[in-house]
Formats: sequence, structure tokens, C-alpha cells
Amino acid sequence: MPRSAAPIGPVRVLQIEDSAEDAELIAMQLVDAGLEAEFLRVESADELVQAMQAFKPDLVLSDLSMPGFCGHEALRVVRRTSPMLPFLYVSGTMGEEAAVQALREGADDYILKDQPVRLPSAAARAIREARHLVEHERVEKELLRSQRLDCLAMLAAGLSHDLRNILQPLLIVPDLLTLHSDDPKVHKLGQVIAECGRRGHEMAESMLSFVRGSRAASERISVATLFQAVKMLLQGSLPRGVQLQLDEVAEDLVINANYTELQQTLINLSLNAVQAMPAGGTLRLSADTVPEGDGSAVRIGVHDTGIGMDEATRARLFTPFFSTKQDGTGLGLMSCKRIVENYGGRIVVRSEVGVGTTFELVLPVLAPAEIFESAAEGHGQHILVIDGDATRLSLVGNALSSQGYDPVMAHDGVIGLRALSEETPELLIIDSDTLSLSALNLLHALREQGFGGSVIVLQATTVPAELGHLSDGFDLQVLGKPLQMEQVFAAVEQALQKQAA
Repeated sequence: MPRSAAPIGPVRVLQIEDSAEDAELIAMQLVDAGLEAEFLRVESADELVQAMQAFKPDLVLSDLSMPGFCGHEALRVVRRTSPMLPFLYVSGTMGEEAAVQALREGADDYILKDQPVRLPSAAARAIREARHLVEHERVEKELLRSQRLDCLAMLAAGLSHDLRNILQPLLIVPDLLTLHSDDPKVHKLGQVIAECGRRGHEMAESMLSFVRGSRAASERISVATLFQAVKMLLQGSLPRGVQLQLDEVAEDLVINANYTELQQTLINLSLNAVQAMPAGGTLRLSADTVPEGDGSAVRIGVHDTGIGMDEATRARLFTPFFSTKQDGTGLGLMSCKRIVENYGGRIVVRSEVGVGTTFELVLPVLAPAEIFESAAEGHGQHILVIDGDATRLSLVGNALSSQGYDPVMAHDGVIGLRALSEETPELLIIDSDTLSLSALNLLHALREQGFGGSVIVLQATTVPAELGHLSDGFDLQVLGKPLQMEQVFAAVEQALQKQAA
């Protein structure tokens, strides 16, 4: 190793050499040149295989001709397990033809024993090049992972948008059924339909949680009720040898979160726990309150008595695409972590090999969600609705008509502005996904036309509202999608009352 060369740090050198004296001389040459190394000598195929697994060399130096074992065979053994490991021939007899053949087979270089002056620089260069290749491969893998995440984000965004539009009627129609029927059976069916629609919307939103870090709409959740739902969903998935145990939870233990996201998080963690107990065991869910900063937090635990994890595995648990399962995607735990962190919480992992694993979800206690009351019936007030989704536009228009309002529908911003110029409405409802003109551009255009009335913007909950700087010119409200008609009616009533005042 030339003294002028940059240090390469401690290395392990594996010598495949039948002569102990030659091996010692080669080692002395490298140490004298400045190499900080640990050496190990082998002289058979079995010893080589064992050394590759246990010694884990950074450099292999091999003789070409040895009794019962040749360098060509040694090279094949090394390349089967370590394609990029530096391999140099150090031989007393190597003709030009043999040298060319050695390089073709995958050797990095060859050195003659009677001309050792080139050995230190050749060894240093081979180690540095191998490390460069390993780092290059690592960077490429990380880039590929990033690109895959970007593709997943684009796919999730597209699917989420389409699913929200398809499921929107399941939220609006039940409200209309309830308004226009006194039949308790109809009310019950409407509640079932609305619940399916709401959970469907929430699942569509949660598709984006692990890539966008966005916050889904929250609701008050009873932890005891949540545990019972998880128990019901897990019953068909538990092997006979796995027992599910639910700790007693106080009935008043309530948190604010998205029900579907939190339920899916517990299901994912529970199924992982089951897979960690191939010989059977106990899956336990627990919940209690713990001090957190100046307040308190709810701690939900998922415990198993499975095989446990070592420190190296725990360190990579939440890495994208890392999985200990053969068919795993490595996205489940990452999604769980993102969901919990979106609520200002954290996941704590404790595990011991052969004993079991505990995942703890620590969630802060949040303020209760706002509750909207049903609005009173309208009296023919003129309302302009601009929405690029034809189904939702029709449903919202019919819902407003059923409440006694006079809605005018426009399926894009240009048509909406034209209708606005013909008759000034008392209230304007704009969807954020309007075609031709965005909600932001529409508001700019309204301001230029002198419109100073009330405006309700319908905006996806995963998209932050960027309309605050325009609120000085309007009585502006932003409603999150998916729509709940009770919320729409309440917002309409509030806006019209301000207009009247």
C-alpha cells in the first residue's frame, strides 16, 4: 500500500495459499506498505467456503496452482457468493495465456510472486473499486425505491380520486332518503349505505397516507369498540394455536383519529404478530393512558409471544420495501408509521428474540371533532353550484332543491361565470376540481367582477386549502370531501344567514 495513497481503513484479507511461508511474506509486504489488515490462510475448497461465511473477507489473494485445489476453482467458489469481492492471483508461475484466462473468468488482477512491488497498489485499487461498485449499487437501489414510491403515489392518487367520485352518491343519497321518508327501515338502510360509502372514502384517502403524509378526517373513536371490531375481523384469520386476548378497556377511553386508518393499522400489526407465531402463542391488545408532555396520550399495544426480532431487523422495520416475509412488500409497517405520525403520535417497538414483540401506538388526546347540525329548509334562495363531477353536481343540486333552494348547475368554471353574469346568486358553491378554471382562479375572477357574496368551496381533505388570502373579499367556507349533506345544509344556512344580516 503506497504511503501516499488515501487510507482504506481496516480490512480482512483471505489468502488461498498452500505455502505458509509465501503467505507470510505476502502479508508482510502489505503491512509494510501501510495496510491495516487481518489475515486468514486456507488451502482447500471446504476451508474456503467456511471462511467466506465466517471471515467475510474484503480481499482475496489466491495462488494459481496448489495440490488438489487450483486458483480457477477458488475463483468460481468466491464468485458464486460474492460477485464484487476483489480477487487477485498471486502466483509463482503464470504465463500470459493463463493470465488472460484468469481475467476473463473474473479475477481483478494477477501478481507474480517474484515481482511483488505492484501488489500493494493493486490490492488498494481493487478494494477501492469494489467499494465504489457497492456504493454505486446501493445508490441505484435507493433511486429505484424512490422511483417506485413515486409511481405508487401517482397510482394511489389516481385510484383515490376515481374511487371518491364513484362512492360520493353513497353518502348523499342516504341523507336524502332520511329527509323524505319517515320509515325506520328506510332510515336504517340509509345508515348502512352511508357507512359503507364513508368507509370506502376513508380507505381511498388512506391509500395516500404513506406517500403524502396527509391527515385524514378525524372522528371520536371508542377504543373498546375499536378492539371489538378488530376482534371480529381477525376471527377468521387466526390459526388454531393463536389465542386472541383483549385487555379490559375503560368505556370512556376515547381518541380522535380516522377510524378506518386506525383499524387497518391494528389489523396490519396483528396479522404480522400472528405470522411471527408459527408454532402458536398469544396475541394481546391493550390500551391505557400515559403522560405525554404537558398532557396525556392514549397508548395502544399489540403484543405477541412469537419469535422476536434482533436489533438489525428492528432498525430496518420501517424502511420502504424491507420485509422479513418472502412475499412481503415492505409497505405495511411504513404505512402504519405514517398514519400514527400524521396524528402527532409515534410507534414504539420492543422485541426480544425467542420471547416476543410489542408494538405500542402512542396517540395524543385531541380536541373532539366539530359536529354539524341539520339546517332549516330554504325559501327559494338562488344558489350557483359549479362542479366538474356530473354525478355529484346532480346529487347536490337535487339535494338543495329538496330543501327548498333554487340551484343552478354548471359543470365547469367558464359556464359558471357565464351564469353568474346573467343573474347574481345569493350563494356560490365551487368544487376544487372544476374543469377549465380552478377554484382559486374562479375566486380571482369573481373578485374582478365585483362579487362579494358567500362562497363555499368543496375541497378534498388530503389537499390543504390555499384560499386564505382571498377570504377578505368573500364570506368563504371550505368543506372537506367526501361530502356529508348535513354539513352542506348547515354551511348553506350559515352563509345565507350572514347574507341576510
